[in-house]
Amino acid sequence: MKTVRKAILFLLLFVPGILFGQLIDKDQLIKDITYLASPELEGRATLSKGSRLAQAYIAERFRTLKMTSQFQDFTQYFAMNGRRRTNDKNNPANIIGFIPGSESDTLILVMAHYDHLGTKGEDVYLGADDNASGTAALLAIASHFSVHRPKHSFLFAALDAEEIGLLGSKALLADFPFPLDQVKVVVNMDMISRSETNRLYAAGSRHYPQLKKYLTPIKEKTSIDLYLGNDGGPGEKDWSNASDHGPFHAKGIPFLYFGVEDHEDYHKPTDSVDRIDPVFYTKVTDLILQVLLQIESDIP
Repeated sequence: MKTVRKAILFLLLFVPGILFGQLIDKDQLIKDITYLASPELEGRATLSKGSRLAQAYIAERFRTLKMTSQFQDFTQYFAMNGRRRTNDKNNPANIIGFIPGSESDTLILVMAHYDHLGTKGEDVYLGADDNASGTAALLAIASHFSVHRPKHSFLFAALDAEEIGLLGSKALLADFPFPLDQVKVVVNMDMISRSETNRLYAAGSRHYPQLKKYLTPIKEKTSIDLYLGNDGGPGEKDWSNASDHGPFHAKGIPFLYFGVEDHEDYHKPTDSVDRIDPVFYTKVTDLILQVLLQIESDIP
């Protein structure tokens, strides 16, 4: 079985015409980001009506994919301090989906925050790139593994309250449904749908150099400018704690963080779906899936 998996992965990565853009359902990806960043959701601020609509949408997508969860209705409510579980539905909530591995309980954690800034006066901060993009990509990747059952288990976490202090990530870590030593890698996506320079950053391999082997083959083949860095190397920015992977990194759990540079619409009402780059976005989502396939195939 492992030999067959590696043969398939070789075809996906190295045979001309079978590389990126063919594993992700582009239409569904765009449909998901369009809804999550729609005016109806009013910017998805934590505890808002729009946030609840986003939660319901993500949970229903997980349900449609026949995923399971360690939390009732896929929903992990947590107190605003991000540190304890609660059953009070007036609190923030992570939406958690699970796909069991066919051969092991080893876990790969895939994350993206779905919250954004909400409204300020008459302005609606739609948050298409930040971070409806990561959330819709998470759904696309979950869709792939729901059809092609992985060898190792996957936990998909759509996180709340990132914008007000990584609270959803801290709550997930504090109330993690499995022993933490089962988690071999965290993959976090935050702002991945547009880049004027065609560049996507993959942070984390400076801290965890064992992860480079999953990035290098893809970097050499993709048309995306995949840059390994922005994790505190000489002369670089340090995104090691810039998003929801930070609390896991503090525990020494290896991470890869995929994201783009801040752009002119970052944290502005103009961060809307019409400003994403669908071609870049689809390629990036497929690239991240390819990295996960590399990881999933290689972990013993």
